[in-house]
Amino acid sequence: MWSRTPSQTKPRRLPRRSVLAGLALAGAATGEGGAQSGGVKFGTASEGGGFIIYAGAFVDAIKWANPSIGVKPVPTRGSVENVPLLQEGKLDIGLVFGEVAQQLFNPKEGAPTKLKVICTVYASPGMFVVRADSRHRTIDDLKGRPVIWNAKGAALALQARYVLDALDLDPDKDFEAIYTERMIDGPAMLLEGRASALWGSGNRWPGFVKVASDPRGARFITPDDKQIDRIVSKHNFMRRIAIPAGRYPSQSDPLLTVGSWSYVLARPYLDDSVGYSLAAALHKVEKAGGLFGGQLAESTVKNTLASLPHLDVLQGGAELYYREIGAIK
Repeated sequence: MWSRTPSQTKPRRLPRRSVLAGLALAGAATGEGGAQSGGVKFGTASEGGGFIIYAGAFVDAIKWANPSIGVKPVPTRGSVENVPLLQEGKLDIGLVFGEVAQQLFNPKEGAPTKLKVICTVYASPGMFVVRADSRHRTIDDLKGRPVIWNAKGAALALQARYVLDALDLDPDKDFEAIYTERMIDGPAMLLEGRASALWGSGNRWPGFVKVASDPRGARFITPDDKQIDRIVSKHNFMRRIAIPAGRYPSQSDPLLTVGSWSYVLARPYLDDSVGYSLAAALHKVEKAGGLFGGQLAESTVKNTLASLPHLDVLQGGAELYYREIGAIK
């Protein structure tokens, strides 16, 4: 098993002890182009999304499992800001939405990203929400209607574009597209009647919770079975995701939709001792079970490995830990 050191551009084989010797310094080491000084700088997200809730739980979980790592949350605008900051080495780790990560792992042009996976965050099921008193029940019903896609160019809008592309639809041409400056604005616009639907995604996404908690109630619109088949066939990183009944207020029936895995990604050349420590701490949280409001319930070793497009995108220290526990043979 090889380990990548901060000053290297190519991997070379190092003895296991070379990585483990750095574990005590995991919170203080500084790598090539690295932000890591006085703690592991963690790019989070903006208010109104599910990432910000997960980020708080992640920081608390790592502190509980291994306080020496010293994760320092850095407020950002989410994936759209975390990716360039990670690439520039101004963050050590950061939250990145699934569709954004896939564009990095499998670019249409140029070399794949040097950002690496620390762990999965959770599967992000995407769907529309409308007020329960509206007449809209299918995606076709929303064509030509005002739909909120959240911020233009942001992760949620990108996911919607992937879903609609597989259905031969365009969010700007086939709908009256609305883009918001802040994620928290969309639910209010829908409830006030200024839009017919809102696209959202995530594990108990706060926007969905807000709409569903309104006295008028909410209705969720997802692709039908044939549409789901088309989406996962065209975009093989997307998968079917079942949402159990009761996940949101007034949601009496289970839902089936599509989505992808989001990640905690590491900057290029993050010291393997840090990746190893983070993977070990997260595994400790996983084995403890049910802590931190269940926010990290999907950040498991099994889910992380299952979500990878290929093993090369796993951070070197995390890979070493996974091999030690037998998760990778």
